[in-house]
Amino acid sequence: QVQLLESGGGLVQTGGSLRLSCAASGSIFRPNNMGWYRQAPGKRRELVATITSDLSTNYADSVKGRFTISRDNDRNTVWLQMNSLKPEDTAVYYCNYLRIGINTWGKGTQVTVSS
Repeated sequence: QVQLLESGGGLVQTGGSLRLSCAASGSIFRPNNMGWYRQAPGKRRELVATITSDLSTNYADSVKGRFTISRDNDRNTVWLQMNSLKPEDTAVYYCNYLRIGINTWGKGTQVTVSS
């Protein structure tokens, strides 16, 4: 089993920055994908950014140029640096671990961007 623990959410003003962290523990094997998804009230969960264990990244168009995903394989940790935040970035952000046969989600961390 894999457990994910997110941290770093909060309230920030438009244009501000936040850094989310996700620490994975348990049966971690490579290769794997880790990433961040978000879900705003009344909307479907959507991809924000993912990163493979060989550090290939993928971003949603809405966050390109503002968000940066990174990871440390030795520490089984992934980060999401969010800059130039907008009110439409307000959502619960979920960490995800994906490997063949395993798809694990964290409990989520709230990000609120005030206008």
